This record gives sequence, structure tokens and C-alpha cells, in this order.
Amino acid sequence: MEDWKFVEKDPSEALARLHFFSIKKKHATGEVEARITVKEFASAKTSDMKFFAVADLELNQKTARFQPCGWHETLMGALTECLRNLRKFEYEGPEVAAAPACDPPQSAGAV
Repeated sequence: MEDWKFVEKDPSEALARLHFFSIKKKHATGEVEARITVKEFASAKTSDMKFFAVADLELNQKTARFQPCGWHETLMGALTECLRNLRKFEYEGPEVAAAPACDPPQSAGAV
């Protein structure tokens, strides 16, 4: 149902519905999670580009920082373009420390 688009009073408000995706990006010492947000605009500035996807991860940090993104007239097209850009460059950021294990606490008298 597309009724949500009719509540935008003025295109300058840039009302958008958000779609979320997640992907693991492999790099030299492991992998890092990238979250991609696709905005579906109620009224686009150009009539044919209503979807904009952007990753929350910067790539190519040591040379020229790049944040993967993509515009398209469909959600799938914008997501595909963003993923193509995500796969094109290497992740060179700081290493992400592993999360501590979630082991159940031991009782004081346990051996």
C-alpha cells in the first residue's frame, strides 16, 4: 500500500520510507558488517530516481575515503548499485574487537 506518500505536503520535506539490509564485507584480517539503508522517496527530485541506498561503512580509508551508495528507480536497483560499489573497494579501517563471550555467570561456590 502506497498511502504514506500522500502525507507529504511539500517535496522539500523529502519524506522517505526506509528499508534496511545487512551484509558482511571480507577484508585482509577478517570481516566487518555493513548496514545498508535504502530510502524510498515519496516524491523524488528527478522523476526516475526514487530510491537511494547508502552503506554505513567507509571504504578505501587509507587512499581516498569512499562511502558506497547508489541511486535507481527501483529498490533492487539502488541496493544492487550500492553493493557493486561496496564490493569494488577494500575495507582498510581499524580492526573491530571481538565482542566478549556471553557465558552464564558462575556461582561463587562453583568449582
